[in-house]
Formats: sequence, structure tokens, C-alpha cells
Amino acid sequence: MKFNYKLQRLCGAYYGHPATNTASALQGGTGSNLVYTSSGNTLLSAVSNRVQVLDLATHTVKTLPLEARSNICCMALSPDDALLLLVDVQNHAMLINFYRGIVLHRIKFKRKVRQALFSPNGQYIAVTLGKHVQVWHAPHHGVKEFMPLVLHRTYTGQSDDVTCIAWSVDSSVIMAGSRDSTARIWTVHTTRNYQPVTLSGHKTSLVGAYFSHCNPNEKITSCYTISQDGSLVTWECNFNEEESKMEEESKEDSAVKFFSGTGNATEFDSKKDASGESQAHKLVNATWTVQSRHYFHQEGASVTAASYCTQAQLLVVGFSSGIFGLYEMPTVSNIHTLSVGSNQIIKTCILNTTGDWLALGCPASQQLLVWEWRSETYVLKQRGHAYGMRTMAYSPDGVVICTGGEDGKLKLWNATSGFCYVTLEQSHTAPITAVAFCNASVVLSSSLDGTVRAHDLHRYRTFKTLTTPTPVQFLSLAVDPSGEIVAAGTTDPFHVYVWNLQTAKLLDVLTGHEGPVCDLAFQQTGGMLASASWDGTMKIWDLYKGNVPSESAQHASDVVCVAFRPDGKEICTGTIGGLLSFWNTEDAKLKYEIDGRRDIAGGRKLNDRMTSDNNASSRYFTSVCYSADGSCILAGGNSKYVCIYEVSQQMLLKKFQVTFNRSLDGVLDELHSKNLGEGGVIDEEEGSEDETTYNALTLPGAKRGDDGSRKSRVEVLTSQVAFSSTGREWAAVSGEGLHVYSLDDDMIFDPISLTEAITPVAVEARLASGDYGVALRMAIHLNEYALVREVLENTPYGSIAHVVRSVGPEQLEKLMQFVSKSMENSPHIEFYLEWCLQLLQTHGLHMEKHRGSFMRAFRAMHKTVQTRHDELKTICDENKYTLHFLENQTELNMSTH
Repeated sequence: MKFNYKLQRLCGAYYGHPATNTASALQGGTGSNLVYTSSGNTLLSAVSNRVQVLDLATHTVKTLPLEARSNICCMALSPDDALLLLVDVQNHAMLINFYRGIVLHRIKFKRKVRQALFSPNGQYIAVTLGKHVQVWHAPHHGVKEFMPLVLHRTYTGQSDDVTCIAWSVDSSVIMAGSRDSTARIWTVHTTRNYQPVTLSGHKTSLVGAYFSHCNPNEKITSCYTISQDGSLVTWECNFNEEESKMEEESKEDSAVKFFSGTGNATEFDSKKDASGESQAHKLVNATWTVQSRHYFHQEGASVTAASYCTQAQLLVVGFSSGIFGLYEMPTVSNIHTLSVGSNQIIKTCILNTTGDWLALGCPASQQLLVWEWRSETYVLKQRGHAYGMRTMAYSPDGVVICTGGEDGKLKLWNATSGFCYVTLEQSHTAPITAVAFCNASVVLSSSLDGTVRAHDLHRYRTFKTLTTPTPVQFLSLAVDPSGEIVAAGTTDPFHVYVWNLQTAKLLDVLTGHEGPVCDLAFQQTGGMLASASWDGTMKIWDLYKGNVPSESAQHASDVVCVAFRPDGKEICTGTIGGLLSFWNTEDAKLKYEIDGRRDIAGGRKLNDRMTSDNNASSRYFTSVCYSADGSCILAGGNSKYVCIYEVSQQMLLKKFQVTFNRSLDGVLDELHSKNLGEGGVIDEEEGSEDETTYNALTLPGAKRGDDGSRKSRVEVLTSQVAFSSTGREWAAVSGEGLHVYSLDDDMIFDPISLTEAITPVAVEARLASGDYGVALRMAIHLNEYALVREVLENTPYGSIAHVVRSVGPEQLEKLMQFVSKSMENSPHIEFYLEWCLQLLQTHGLHMEKHRGSFMRAFRAMHKTVQTRHDELKTICDENKYTLHFLENQTELNMSTH
């Protein structure tokens, strides 16, 4: 069994940070900005301390294989998509190679960073640093540097924290908006006779500041500033041309030009027009005046986010009431005004490069929306569980993952793409405690509301509701292998209820436990049911012999989890003492034990009065799951670790740490001494100019901006773990969402790529010798259309099936694309239809499982087949009418003679 599992994706949350109270989220203090790539088809979203990469074209998501130290607060992507800058809430930054997912450099900023932005030419990075703006030299692969980040200059002049920054098109001018209601414009390099300009025309803090659309060789004519109170000011730049003065300056000494910033020293830094001047030089002696003012009238709402697309000249504004508006500039004409939902604060919004897709992020509900405003349709709409995820289950085929949350909702996730495609809103009225699949189309869920519901995954509705004679709260759920018998354990009166799913009739009530029944498991090969309870016992019930337990296993402490081995001959139980006990199913005798307390020990909470080494008693497993072959067991629980054990040897094979996010409680093993005071731990974010005092709700009669809300950290733990039926991936539910680990499939072994003798001549030789499969794989590897088409058309019709079987999954998509392209203008329609048929019949299961990666090839093939079908249909209809005409003419001629 392979154990090189790596985190493939983080499901359950696509924007924002997990929060235990909604007050911090409602204040807009959680969540980062969203970033589009240069193509506009890929969106980057920060979730906790990780980055989700959402491909909107193929509708798939992946998680970058790296983590920040704590929750990410802002991101910046270079224009060529090569570099990604991440800054967390503790002002630690990482510079990342986006394509490889490798950290290039780490740096810590001294003050609060609210926004970072690459210059349009990719040579600089502008970072807001408290009241200042710092511009750093971005690393470049063509220049050898000792340090990846070199500080270029620090720009000052603001009296309060800087909230937003903007670059000019040629990267020679930078503008920053501040909390002091002003915007300030600097030149990146020293420009002779230029004085930084302060634009003062607002009453509240600025949310956005942008330069108007212009070409790099044109002058900056205007800019826009937006404040929290909903006012938009358009500033006009007035120029004073002094030709004589410019001619005198052009005759100056070269050294004067160097120190004044007008010589060749800055020629490589900014785009210049034919006269050799950048936009910064053209701003000398220019004055700024207010051209117009516009107001966004939204009762009781303030502007929380804004974004401007320079290419499309579109402005989008998000409000604290969940309303967003799209405006056409510079006329400020309203195109759309819509709402994403009540009580939803829009933290960030951004338009892609073409201005077609609008992305919105709402941290209160961890909701991410991508909206195409021209067709008024959603490209993407994802939302996590409101109060966290609690339980999950894999479908029998491993394609679907079902999750239940504290909000009482049931969500279905595609295991391949990582997206939620169905949310059953009216599932339960209380938190869901367990979910289980009967078959691929029916899923069951138990809840604290006292019901067990059966959901149809074809119609997406509840078709059966199982209840008890007296109201109870369900903690656990299990379904027998046939899918007909359902069992659920309760908190009080400590019973196990058994129903028939088809008739919804209560069959039996299993009594005998003296504590809440926290976990249930059915034997896969028989009618045995195992129940684990807080009373320290594990009971084995034979449902066909009555409600008396056939065997009972006593433990030294409370039992919290139980699982059957796939062959049904062994049972594993976990207790709060950190022990994993393995029992024989027939006589309930103890076979062996694994002490996992030291394996999952680690992590000191902020309020712990003892070190992590002495606090191992609070670490134990709450969920266990056997592998498909039964040789290994996966265990996770009240710890930051998930362990895989070899059962027969009772040894630890591998240990995974779920997260390294220091914003969660219990990640660090040792607390820093500088954060420890006489009264306990000192909060690092206390007094750090956080948004709590900035956006606090105003109470009637209150003189200070404190709404009484307090922040609390989410504890790192794993509530449930499960193996997929394929065994190639497993998932764990934590406070951050659903972590899906899978075997690394990035490196696909291709034996043909090991030789250098792959040439068109070698392909021709293989084709002449009749080795059509090898010839096709070599031609696909060369990626030459003419060569691949020659091999396709020279392959005999009867050998197509054998050749298709020899093609591996790594070359399948390319082959489909080549077949589709060759069929477009080929007269051999039946020949290429046989290729399509054999591809679908031979590799159909693999394509169905990885439908996201094959969607483009599917569409190309379907389009080509449909086009040729329409063409052939037209010809056949014409021939049909022609033949009918000839037949009638023949009959007419014969009748006349």
C-alpha cells in the first residue's frame, strides 16, 4: 500500500477564514482579496492560510501545496502569472513561484499590510505599510540578485493608514488612498520639479483609487476616488505646457539628468513615448481639480469594496448590505444593481481582464460568487457550511462526497472537481451528526432534531423521514450493506433504534447502554451491529436474534469510535484514553492494543496552563476507518495529527499534520515567551490597529466604538476521517473544511519519454512494420498534427480497437483532440466514428471519473460529430429527394410508353 498521500484540495470553503462568532465576520475583518490570472479564466481565492486555484474554464479547483504562517489577508499576482505574493494577518509575507508552487522568499513587514499590488510592467511591488507605501523591486529570472526583494523607496505624507493603491499604465506613477479621506500621488522615480499631490475631497475613509483608462504614451487625464460613504469623485488633470523650459532642461548635463530622474537611469523602468518621457514627467506642473461628484444612494449601507477594470472601463462597487452595483465609466451609468443576499457584507470584488466575469467574496458565509454580467448568469457559486462542517461520507463509487454541517444542511461535493453541486437546504432544523450512503443514489442523515432523513440524489429531495415514539437526539448512524436496515444511536435514553428503510417502520429498540451511543458500525458480511458508548462498553448485536447483545467488550474509559474490518472478522474501537483496541468479532476477545497518545500528542492552546508534553491526556482518536484491504487503519481525532497504523504489527506508518495555521488554537507546541504575561497569554493582535475599533457597530448612547463582540480562536481538530472506495484518497473533516488527500498523480510514468530516438523517421518505421500502437504513442508524444493524422489514417479499420487499448490515460486527452481535429475535414467519417466509439467504450470509466479534465476534449469531439452529422443529414435528404424524383420520373416514363 502506498502512503505518499498529499493534500489535493480543501473543500467546504472557498473564501474567508473559519470563525466561531459571526461578529468578526460581519465587521469585514476576515477574508482576503481575490485575484484573477492574466487570462481571466483562473481565480485565486485565499481560504485560511491556503490558496485555492479555481479554473473557471474546466470547472475544477486545486489547492497550492504550501501554507502561510497564519490566515492570509492580501494577495498579489504578477502580470505574467509567475510570482505570487501572500501576506498574512501577522504581516509575514511569502513570495511564491505560482507555476511550481514553491516558496522563493520570506519577509516580515513591520506594520499592518492592507494591500499589495504588482506594477503593470512586473518590475515593482507596492505594499501599504501603515501610513506609508513601500515599493520593492520584484525579482526577475533574467537578473542575478543577492536578495529576491530589494526596497526601492518608501513614500510618506499620509496622516492615517493607507487602504488602497493604484499604478499608472506605464508604472511610473503611484496613487494611494488613506483613512484620512485623502489620496496622494507620487512618481516612482525622482522627477525634476514634481511635487507629490494630495487630493482632498471626501469625508470618510477611501475604499478605492484608480487611474482612468489611457495608453502608456498618453498623459494621465483623470482619476477616480471612492469613499466609504458612497461618494465617487472624478479628478481632472490640467497641464501647463512650457516648451521653452523643457528645451532648456534637455540641454542639461547628463549627471543632472541622472540625479533628477530624467536621464537614461530610469529608461528601463517605465514605458516612454517617442519624446522619451514617461507619464510621470508629464505630470510636472499639472494641477488636479474636481471634475464631477457622484453618490451611490444605499440606505444604511456603506461601501466596503470597489474594483475598476481599465480595459473595459467598468467600475464595480460592493456595499455592506450585500448589494453590488456595476457602472460604466466615465459617465457612471448604472448597468446592474443586484444583491447577493441579506446580511452579507461584500469584502472584496474584482473584474477579470476583459471585464466579463465579476468575482465577489463574502466572509460572513464564506461565499464566493463569479457572475457574468452580460448574460446575467452565475459562472460559479460556492458556499460553505455556515457554522462549520461536522461529518462526511464517501459514496460507494468514490465520486461523490456528502457532508453535514452545524447549520443543518447537507451538501454534495464532486470528488474530482472539488465543487459543491447540490445543497439540500431543508434537510434538518438542528446540526447534522452523521451521514451514510445506502447506495449511489440514496444518502441518510441523522440530526439533533430527532429525525433520520433519507434523500434521493436524483431528484434532490427527502423521500423518507424516520422518527421515534418519543423525542430523542441522534448522535450516530449506520446502514447495513443491503441498504434496507437503518440504525441510529441517541444521547438520551441511550438506545439504538432500528428501522426498515422501505416501510419507514421502527423494527426494534436496542437497550443496554448506560451512556450516549456515539458511534455505530455494520458488519459488511453479516447482520452484526457494533455500538460504542460513553459508558465504556462496545456491544455487538445480532439483529436477527433479538435485542440482546451477543457480546460486550469493556474498556477502561469512554468509547468514542468503532469500525469493522472489511472482512467483518475484526473490530477496532477508540477511547478517550488514546487507545485503539482490536477485538475478535466472534467472541469479543481483545487481540491487541495501540497506544496512540504519544503519536497525536502536541499542540498547546493559548489558555493551557501546562506544556504540550504534559497535556497528552486531552488527545485521543474520535474517528477510525480501515483501508480497503484491512491491513491499515486511519485514525484522527482531538489533535492536529491524522495517523495511519499497520494493524498486524501495531506500528505507526505515517503521520499527517492537518494544518500549520497559527491563527488556529493548538497548532504550536511551544508558545513564545514574549507573548506570555503575568495574567496569561497576551493576544498578538491586541492593539494592532485591527478592524474591530474601525468598523465597530455603533450602539445608541455609546461614546466608544466597541460593540461588545470578542474574538475566539478555532481549535485544530479532526472530527471524522474516511477512506475512499478506490483507496487512492482519504478525507478528513476539520475546523477549516474538508481536507482531501490523494496519491500524487502529477508524475505519470511514460516509458516512451525515456528515449531520445523518437523522431518522425522512427514513427514511419514503426508504421511500416505494422506496430500501429507504438507508432501512435510516439506521434502523440511528438505532438505533430500531420504525423498523428498519418498514423490514424494508416491504421487498419480492424486494428483500431487494439490500438486504442494500448493508449494510456496520460495521452488520452491529446488523442481525443487529434481525432476531433482530423475528423473535421476528412471524408472518412465512418472510419473516425469507429475511433470515437472505441475511445468511449475502452476508456469511458476513466473519463467519467475525471470528467473535469476531459470536458474540453468531450466538447470538441461532440461538436465535430454533430457538425458532420448535420452535413451528412443534409446530403442524405437531398439525395433522398433526388432519388424520389428519379423514381417518379421513371414510373412516369414507363406509363407513357
